[in-house]
Amino acid sequence: MQDVRKWTAGPTRFLRRYRDPVVVQTLRSAAAATIAYVVALRLSPEPAPLTAPLTALLVVQVTLYATLTNGIRRVNSVVAGVLVAIAFSLLVGLTWWSLALLIVASLAVGHLVRVDEYVPEVAISAMLVLGVTTVGNTAWARVVETLIGAAVGLAINLLLPPPVWVDEAGASIEGLARRVRRLMLRMGEEAAGRTPVERAAARLHEARRLDHDIVEVDAALRQAEDSLRLNPRVKEGLLHRVVLRTGLDTLEICTVVLRVLARTITDLAKARDPDPLFPSEAGATVERLLSEIGDAVVSFAVLVTTDLSHSADAAEARLSAELHAAAATRDKLALLLRDEVERDNRHWQLHGAVLTEVNRIIDELDTEHRSRRLLEELDRVSGEQRAKLPRLTWLQERVGVPERLRRNHPGADRRSS
Repeated sequence: MQDVRKWTAGPTRFLRRYRDPVVVQTLRSAAAATIAYVVALRLSPEPAPLTAPLTALLVVQVTLYATLTNGIRRVNSVVAGVLVAIAFSLLVGLTWWSLALLIVASLAVGHLVRVDEYVPEVAISAMLVLGVTTVGNTAWARVVETLIGAAVGLAINLLLPPPVWVDEAGASIEGLARRVRRLMLRMGEEAAGRTPVERAAARLHEARRLDHDIVEVDAALRQAEDSLRLNPRVKEGLLHRVVLRTGLDTLEICTVVLRVLARTITDLAKARDPDPLFPSEAGATVERLLSEIGDAVVSFAVLVTTDLSHSADAAEARLSAELHAAAATRDKLALLLRDEVERDNRHWQLHGAVLTEVNRIIDELDTEHRSRRLLEELDRVSGEQRAKLPRLTWLQERVGVPERLRRNHPGADRRSS
């Protein structure tokens, strides 16, 4: 058995390493540049056609969608620069003042042809072409090399298909949810006893730092969304994008509410210092409630990152059970805090704020609320797509994506009245 594990460990590590974004991008870029150079050696009159591998290197991106969009803009930028250089070479030639005018004109043309981040490439191409003697031959050779590099960059996607980064985005979302849960557990443990103001303030700073985590998760999700666009290996790219995006939106709302809750607890620690935040039984109930909500946050992340065709129903059932338990604990806490306010009403606003904030998180994680949110977002995105690409949208509607959504998510067909 150990020999079998050792034999399979190598290929497993290789496959995992192959899916690493840095490794994938390095292999695909190197292959594209090399192939483009070999092809350009045969088709270009230049002895060292380095424009072709340079173009291929810049065109090849991690996703097919980015490769296509960057390839078009890259070709446009180089061709625009070459045409500007030809015009200047025929009119004024190369001097210090014509170089300045060339740069200004190239940057202006780059904005006019809408090449986005490749605007500087228009000026670079123009300067490189203008600086040679045989302008005509070099200019058209550069155009040919650019087309070769762009074509090879696009073709690499067929030889080395770009990965779909849904798993990586899902791991990022789950990682964010687990960090939220850990913070809730610490806040609950401290709420059960005497919490110094400094410690409560430290938890508030931790809640604020979750914003940086959300930015990182959003970047991973945008990469996953790009990898789903125009990818023939993905059957329900729109559905995957909407599920992940709405899931991250919900987690972001939860982190905002958690930050407000941390601020409320900090204010409560200041007001009650040196006494405990809550009476003994209420404090234990707060600890239990935050633990249950933390578990529900993780289950929600698992639900939105679970393959729709396999275990989404089980994940949704687990989330519903945890939210039901959290709601029961919340009701118990409300009764305990009501009794406490009747005895001492000095901090009733803060006690009420704690209940309001935990209730908001529970409502955001509710499965029916999420189902309505999914359908609304899917309708919105489909409407935008219908306006831009009516024929493609008609074909997708014939396939019936919304029906699969309802079939795989039982709560999705229960619209609010």
